[in-house]
Amino acid sequence: MPQTIQSGATGSDVRWAQYLLVRRLILSDAREIDGDFGPKTEAAVKEFQQAAGLAVDGIVGPLTWGALESGYSLPPTLSEGVQSPVVQKLQQTYNDGRGQFAPSSDPVLVTDGIYGPITRGVTEAVQGANGVAVDGIVGLQTWAIPVHAASQVLADLCGVTGPGPH
Repeated sequence: MPQTIQSGATGSDVRWAQYLLVRRLILSDAREIDGDFGPKTEAAVKEFQQAAGLAVDGIVGPLTWGALESGYSLPPTLSEGVQSPVVQKLQQTYNDGRGQFAPSSDPVLVTDGIYGPITRGVTEAVQGANGVAVDGIVGLQTWAIPVHAASQVLADLCGVTGPGPH
């Protein structure tokens, strides 16, 4: 389980909590996953705690982590050189999303499951078009990019959202 975090904390556990708060529609979008536990994150944690029937203190400790993580697993980080079925799903999702969440000028990707330079380039274009950090790496911010009006995000379409350990 991640460590207890609260206002002023920074780092990967904060990004994970922010990702989960975006997935639960409490934080507004992927740009909120910045690794800085500031006032917006604290307010979102309190809102989540209230809705979950937990003590409302703005601190993400064991009980809040348990409720927040319920039903979600940490999606894989994808970068150049990775070869996996998830990359293949990502490539297909990018192709299907051209003109929606992915720029229509993006090349159509070969869905070979290999995260090469063209997939990296499309990832960078998708990141730029959605206002998240442009680094060509599919991490929590990129997985949380909205792809449909029905509150779906990239992680949903690539099947990396199911229950599992952090």
